[in-house]
Amino acid sequence: MRIVVVDDNAMNITVVQEMLKRAGYRDIRAASSGMELFSILGLSENGEEMREGAPDPGVDLILLDMMMPRIDGIAACLAIQASERLRDIPVIMVTAMGDSKKLAEALDAGAIDYVTKPINRIELLARIRVALRLKQEKDWHKERDRRIREELQLAKEVQSAALPARLEESGIRIDALYQPSEELSGDLYAWNRIDENRYGIAVIDAMGHGISSSLVCMFIASVLRDAMVTRVEPVSVMEELNRRALQLQFADQLIQYYFTALYLVVDLASGTVEYVNAGHPPGILVRCDAALPQERLSGGGMAVGMFEDVSFTKHVLKLQPGDQLLLFTDGLLELVTGPEESRLDTLLDHLAGTVRHTGSLQELVGGEEGLERPDDCCLVRIQIS
Repeated sequence: MRIVVVDDNAMNITVVQEMLKRAGYRDIRAASSGMELFSILGLSENGEEMREGAPDPGVDLILLDMMMPRIDGIAACLAIQASERLRDIPVIMVTAMGDSKKLAEALDAGAIDYVTKPINRIELLARIRVALRLKQEKDWHKERDRRIREELQLAKEVQSAALPARLEESGIRIDALYQPSEELSGDLYAWNRIDENRYGIAVIDAMGHGISSSLVCMFIASVLRDAMVTRVEPVSVMEELNRRALQLQFADQLIQYYFTALYLVVDLASGTVEYVNAGHPPGILVRCDAALPQERLSGGGMAVGMFEDVSFTKHVLKLQPGDQLLLFTDGLLELVTGPEESRLDTLLDHLAGTVRHTGSLQELVGGEEGLERPDDCCLVRIQIS
C-alpha cells in the first residue's frame, strides 16, 4: 500500500509518517506542496495531464493538507478528480479548520473523508483502513470491467465473423449493412447457396439486444445454417427454427426468448422468390420498372419460439432482372420520425425511392457510419441481375 502524505509543514509530515510506520505501513512518500504532489502523480503545474497515456502512479491513498500556499488541498483534489487516471485514488483531507463550509467544499471537491489537527492516531488509522478498503474494491471493479470489455470485444468479433461475406454471382448480388446499438447485437442475417439456381436468405431479430439476445442469435445462426441446406423449403425451415428455439431452457421460467424472422428462397431459374414472414417487418420488392408498384414481403405470422403449434404461410412473388429486394430489422423504424402508425409506410417509400439511384447501403439507412443507434440495425439488399 503506497500512501502519499502532503503537507507544507515538515514536522506534520514526520508525525504522520511515524504513526503510519508504527501501524505497519512501509511505502510512504512525502510531498511538501501541491506542486510536488502533482509531480508524483504525473500532472503539470496547472493540474492537467503531462502526457497522454501516462502510467498509473501506484498511489493507493493521499493524506492531503487543506491549507497550503499556491495550490491548496481543495484545488489539488479538484485536479485529481478531473483526471480519469487518478480519480479513483481516495483522498483524506487533513485540516486544522473547524469551518463546516470549507469541509463541505473539500468533500464536494472529491475527498472521501477528513481528519482534524491535532491528529488522533486511532482515528486516523481507522479512516485510512476504510479508505484503503474502498480503493481495493474500486480496483477490483476496474479490473473486472476491463476483462468484461475485452471479452465483449472478442464476442463482437466472433459474432461479426459468423456473418456471411458479400455475395456476387451470375444473376444475383447480396450485401448487407449491420450496425449494433451495443457491442453485441440481437440482429442476424444469413444467406447460403442451396444449389445452382437457388439461394436462401434470412433476416432475424431476437428479443432485446445485448449479450443475451446475441447468444440466442448465435444459436439460431447454427440452426439456420443447417436448415437452409437440409430443409430448403421456407415453411420447413421456419418450422425447424421454431422447434429448436423451443428447446432453449432457462432457469427462470418466466423468461422466454423469441425472435421474428423473414426467410426467403430466390430461384433464378424460375424467376421467383418464395418467403415466410414470421412476425417480422415486411421486406420490400422494388421493381426495375419505376412505373410498377413495389410489393411488400408481409405475412403477419407469429414470431418464432413462442408456441409449439404455429403454422407458417408461404408466399410467392415473380422476379425480373433489375428487381431489388430489401430486408431489414425494426431498428430502422426507430430512425424514422413522424407518427408511429405511419413510420413503416414512410420507411418503405424512402427505401423504394432511394434504392433505384444509389449503390450505398449507408445512404439508404441515413446518418453517418458509426452513429449511435437506439436499436440494432440490419439491412440486406438482394439485386437480381
